Amino acid sequence: MLKIRNRLYEIIFEADTRAGRIFDIVLLIIILCSIFIVMLESVGSIRVNHFYVLKTLEWIITLIFTIEYITRIWVVNKPVKYILSFYGLIDLFALLPTYIGVFFVGGHSLIVIRAIRLLRVFRILKLSRYSRAGRIIASAMWESRAKISVFLIFILTLALIIGTFMYLVEGEKNGFTSIPTSIYWAIVTLTTVGYGDLSPVTGVGQFLASIVMILGYAIIAVPTGIVTASLLSAKGSVNMQVCSNCLYDKHDDDALFCKKCGARLDRDNLK
Repeated sequence: MLKIRNRLYEIIFEADTRAGRIFDIVLLIIILCSIFIVMLESVGSIRVNHFYVLKTLEWIITLIFTIEYITRIWVVNKPVKYILSFYGLIDLFALLPTYIGVFFVGGHSLIVIRAIRLLRVFRILKLSRYSRAGRIIASAMWESRAKISVFLIFILTLALIIGTFMYLVEGEKNGFTSIPTSIYWAIVTLTTVGYGDLSPVTGVGQFLASIVMILGYAIIAVPTGIVTASLLSAKGSVNMQVCSNCLYDKHDDDALFCKKCGARLDRDNLK
């Protein structure tokens, strides 16, 4: 039984073996199919004409994910740790909507069912587990979190100042009815979205708007540069082993032991 558990663990949690890569590819295809079904269900004509086909496919995919989830719990050394982990919760949220939908029947609960079943899009978050490129990007974003946080605080402060000044310049008669509304205009203009629902009328307001528009182009480049710099310095490890003890998965390529808890990574060599 221990051999079976170790073999299943290697297939499910490690992508640097042939069986693990095949498992990940198959699971990726199933995840994408599930998201595609969710999108098809949102189209009224398709939902009406192919309701039973879509429902059958959804239950088949849900059962597959249920088996995968139960198997993951069985093969890890600390099931509770996996269940409460980020990916464990994502796996659970990917399953619950279909099962919860069974208990909500009747016309009065259709909105509730739709809201619950739309949570199936959480399955797309499972994709990041199997994408090395995605892990590198996520790592770069995390490494840049301090700089990006400072940048966002600066943008919010700038929008507050510009919005307040625009409220004083334009006033309620020109559509800038409050400071929050003016801040909304400042954010829309800074990000170069430009809905056009609010626009300055006075000369001073138009001059300020021109400055804000020019600032917007410069501001967009800042977070891009921060993340790009982190990506260039990121080291893309090819080690896809997951520690069976603590579920840590960011090990060096030549690692034999987990850098977080010290457990041996190769379970086949465990006594």
